[in-house]
Amino acid sequence: MPYEKSLDVEVFKEVKELDGTRITIGVFSYNGGEKKLQVGRENQDASGEWRFSKLGRMTKPEAQAVIPVMMKAVESM
Repeated sequence: MPYEKSLDVEVFKEVKELDGTRITIGVFSYNGGEKKLQVGRENQDASGEWRFSKLGRMTKPEAQAVIPVMMKAVESM
């Protein structure tokens, strides 16, 4: 069964912007299934456009900004 965007319900979403990068924390439920936490990163290129990037590791300031948001997201699950 291929992925269908219309079945992916966003329960929670918050974005934290930090010095040329933004980290998005979301909770999604696909096709009425279990709610799941999703964390993603986008970096700003030289022309100011946002580009998806692997989240990978976070700096201490990034983690300090994101952890409280993740706790709020978990409460919505």
